[in-house]
Amino acid sequence: MRRLVSTGSPFEKTAGYSRAVVDGPWCFVSGTTGYDYATMQMPPGVEEQARNCLATIRAALEEGGFAMEDVVRAHYYVTDRAYVDRVFAIVGEAFGDIRPAATLVVCKLARPEMKIEIEVTALKRDREGG
Repeated sequence: MRRLVSTGSPFEKTAGYSRAVVDGPWCFVSGTTGYDYATMQMPPGVEEQARNCLATIRAALEEGGFAMEDVVRAHYYVTDRAYVDRVFAIVGEAFGDIRPAATLVVCKLARPEMKIEIEVTALKRDREGG
């Protein structure tokens, strides 16, 4: 059963995407930037942006019936190599025990104020049996 998850961001309607799509035991969370969607403000620092990304991702996963522990794949996109170690410290806090397969890419993002974008894929498993 396919279900769409929204954060209510105006970008979702404008660009024609969902924050997440749940399909059976899978949850695919779209690339998520560091906006605080309650205020539609982008903090200036990559650390704050990374924390906002993770909070939005966590909320989308929970709305879809998933948890951070279900994440099996993560992609991190940063706009400057200088951000790599700072971002690793933050995503390491979130995923250190979960240890999804992950990739980090240094690239340009859609808007100049965006310093990081994170997308994840989650698979719901039996928590008892693995």
